Amino acid sequence: MEALIIIFVVLYSIILHELAHGYVADYLGDYTPRYSGRLTLNPLAHLDPLGSILLPIFTYLTGGFIFGWARPVPVNPFNFKNPKKDMAIVGIAGPLTNIFLALIFAFLFKTLSPILPLNQDIFVFLIRINLVLAIFNLLPIPPLDGSRVFLSFLPMEKQIYLEQFGIILVFVFLYFAFPLIISIVNFLTNLIL
Repeated sequence: MEALIIIFVVLYSIILHELAHGYVADYLGDYTPRYSGRLTLNPLAHLDPLGSILLPIFTYLTGGFIFGWARPVPVNPFNFKNPKKDMAIVGIAGPLTNIFLALIFAFLFKTLSPILPLNQDIFVFLIRINLVLAIFNLLPIPPLDGSRVFLSFLPMEKQIYLEQFGIILVFVFLYFAFPLIISIVNFLTNLIL
């Protein structure tokens, strides 16, 4: 039962992250997510066969950790009044959603965990996974959300250049600096609990 709860909540933490991008883009005038059928809680609309199923299974079986991604919500910056600023707002919406979810789980941990028949570690895990999603996605490396926020100040040519090597940079960062993310997550988890 606890494993099913964890899988369900982690899945919807990722889906709500993507939904936040879509709803903010829609609100700011880009209806691409709506027309693409991405403003839905249906997991099938957000799951990527490679990034959401095969890669997480592979990384879990080979390294004992889970890494993957959902299908990115399509956004057309040319539909915004102020493309750079609005793309930064759309980009920050996903990580802010995960931070909000972490705070909700911290609240549930403090108020409901003593009376619910669940292991309290579940709440801590859900807080931590949402903080990992938020912090990792805030890295200023394309295609992560942080690149839309922090790199929006660079000229377009530099952004395009960095996007060519983005996924390689993500894996290099994961290999060398993931302990730094975990340290930040540990600090923030202790802070909100």
